[in-house]
Amino acid sequence: MRFRGTTIRRKIVALLLIPLVSLTAVWAYAATVTGQEVWQLVQAERAITLVGHPVEDSIHAIQQERRAALLFLSDPSRSDARTNLHQLQKITDKDLKQLRTNASSSDNRSTMTDDSLRRLDLLLAEFDGLDALRRTVDDDGISRSVAYDSYNSMVDPGYDFLDSLNRLDDSQIDKQSRALIAVSRGREAISREDSLMTGAIVSGHMSDSEMLSFTFAVAEQRAYYQDSLKLVTPDERALYDAFWVSDDGRALRSAENDLIASGATGSPRVADGAHWQTTVTGGLNDLLQLDNKAADLHDKQDRSYDIRVLSTAGAVGGLGLLAVIATLVISVRIGRSLIRDLSRLRTEAQEVSGTRLPRVMRRLAAGEEVDVETEAPRLDYSGDEVGQVGQALNTLQRAAVEAAVRQARMRRGVSEVFVNLARRSQVLLHRQLTLLDDMERRTEEPQELADLFRLDHMTTRMRRHAEGLVILSGAVPSRQWRNPVQLMDVVRAAVAEVEDYERVEVRRLARVAVAGPAVADVTHLVAELIENATVFSPPHTMVQVHGETVANGFALEIDDRGLGLTPDAMLEANLRLAETPEFELSDTDRLGLFVVSRLAQRQGVRVSLKPSPYGGTTAVVLIPSNLLTDGADDSSGPRTGEFELDGLVEDPPGSEHSFRQWGLAPGHGEEPREHRPFPAEPVTAAAAAADAPDALPRRRRAPELVADNGRQVTGQQRTPSSTGGLPRRVRQASLAPQLRADTPTGETARPGAPTGAVPMRERSPDEVRARMASLQRGWERGRTTGDGDTDDAHQAELGESASRTTTEGNGP
Repeated sequence: MRFRGTTIRRKIVALLLIPLVSLTAVWAYAATVTGQEVWQLVQAERAITLVGHPVEDSIHAIQQERRAALLFLSDPSRSDARTNLHQLQKITDKDLKQLRTNASSSDNRSTMTDDSLRRLDLLLAEFDGLDALRRTVDDDGISRSVAYDSYNSMVDPGYDFLDSLNRLDDSQIDKQSRALIAVSRGREAISREDSLMTGAIVSGHMSDSEMLSFTFAVAEQRAYYQDSLKLVTPDERALYDAFWVSDDGRALRSAENDLIASGATGSPRVADGAHWQTTVTGGLNDLLQLDNKAADLHDKQDRSYDIRVLSTAGAVGGLGLLAVIATLVISVRIGRSLIRDLSRLRTEAQEVSGTRLPRVMRRLAAGEEVDVETEAPRLDYSGDEVGQVGQALNTLQRAAVEAAVRQARMRRGVSEVFVNLARRSQVLLHRQLTLLDDMERRTEEPQELADLFRLDHMTTRMRRHAEGLVILSGAVPSRQWRNPVQLMDVVRAAVAEVEDYERVEVRRLARVAVAGPAVADVTHLVAELIENATVFSPPHTMVQVHGETVANGFALEIDDRGLGLTPDAMLEANLRLAETPEFELSDTDRLGLFVVSRLAQRQGVRVSLKPSPYGGTTAVVLIPSNLLTDGADDSSGPRTGEFELDGLVEDPPGSEHSFRQWGLAPGHGEEPREHRPFPAEPVTAAAAAADAPDALPRRRRAPELVADNGRQVTGQQRTPSSTGGLPRRVRQASLAPQLRADTPTGETARPGAPTGAVPMRERSPDEVRARMASLQRGWERGRTTGDGDTDDAHQAELGESASRTTTEGNGP
């Protein structure tokens, strides 16, 4: 076939060559595999002939020498015992010499696997200690039991080596080979029985250890025959079954049973020694012949397998070569026709797939307008099959471009609708918050103020949900900060936007600040996670928020005590948090995860979920170091050490004043102006007293003292005055006269204040609203308290709570 050098021709030729090359590779692989099988068979036969048979001869010689050694040790005075031992040692040395010669040959070693070589080296190492053992036996310096174990340690590695030689790809044949080796081990167990009993008969006694070894050898022999004969061929099994049902086999079993029944205390001389020798010697010879016959039958089966492997290799090689030649001819004919007809179609297809469609997708992703007629022009093709393929390609191109344009317009429209609705809602909610703020300032009725406070809190949550829509649409929320804000204040602000804020326990955090541009996103992110923790945990449990500084930033953990997530659900949630997938309108029950994922991606924050130690779920928020600073003012933050409060802190952390100190109130870097109370922080002494269920002391968090608006901490305890049996605190009643502030102009003294106390100024609605949260909790707890509590008990409890020392730390 001539090549004209065109690119399309070379690619078509390469395309047609792929199946040809693949078929050639498959044929070569099959031929290689079958060739390796043939080579493996040849190597296995060579290894068995040159190394396996010498090992079998050596094992048989060691068995004879072991018996003679135990006979000699039983009665060293017998001259024929020493002579017989030396003759058998010469036979063993001859067999071992032949084994070492064959095993040291590099050609023979190359026929074995690494495992077989390792076991062969272990066997030869055991045989190296044979000379030392013989000298000890000749000097009568070893007991029969020790000599018995020493010879056994040389025989066992030999069978392990033989077991490693029979490794064929045919699992059935390989299994049968291993079974035959196990059967030969049964004959080795009978040889051990003979060695032990020969020594015992000559010496006239058998020790407990020898009797135990004899019993173990009998059990081992019977287990080998019982288990291994199930795996051999029926012909091989028939040989051994015939022996064990014969007179010799039954006599051997009967002799073994009699000796085991007599035990070590019985005298071996009582047994007929000649009968034992005749029975065992005849049985061993018969079993040796059976092993050889079974090996011959197995060799015939191996030869059948060899013929089958060779036939398969020939068929694979010949038929595969014919298939390769036929594929080559067909490929050449098809290639010559396709090269001529598909040149134009190939060019147009490359233009569509490589240039037009990618360009359209990039422009749509960038928000540009795309004209379908310009980007997907109609092309003219002939009416044959190739032309029909071209028309189909043209239609597919236009359909793809039109679908992409429609999808982009729909997504853009949906995003604009979300942003528009969210912006409108934010404007209305901001106006509503302003109106609520004015109403709170004008309202003096406690119940109405509490209702306004709850409405204010719900409005704040609605504003956060509106911000979520803006975030899901890809826009940036309008709330922004210019200056850094303390992380503790950011977390408190997030808690203030949660429905069940009273269940959230914020532990003391490190004095680090969040950069101003990231405050809104971090606050929203933490609020979503805290709300998720409160929603999916029992209403009577607490949600803990704590964290610490780590190497790469600050790790904030949110623990709940809910039912937790299944491993699959947790894995899916972590994937959503890490990958920030495309938002799907159908997946509306996972809006919080999408919002958190978008915010985390925007700020570089890593969020992950893991099982909580309380049985629920722990959300870990890793704020990177580039979002953290140390420059935010934290005059209202928690102070370390121990304090004793002499009275109620004037403005709790949830008041507007404290929010201004945190940098989260209007006029402190927030755009647009936001006014949010924070009722969830139960850190004041009054709140601690109202929440105490009994008069027992409880450890509370250290009060957060506001420098500008709070009370100075002293070591004195206010003596509560009671009107109508209720505890009442008097401002500045416990201060020294020189420390008491003058009454501002226009303020009147509090009714019931003691003489000398400075009259209190009129409280602003913000302060009243902050106090109402604590007062309402006290009312609710008071309704659940039994009538048996006396006023004195209440006063004592409140007085004790007010004077108790609180320590800054984790946990209430």
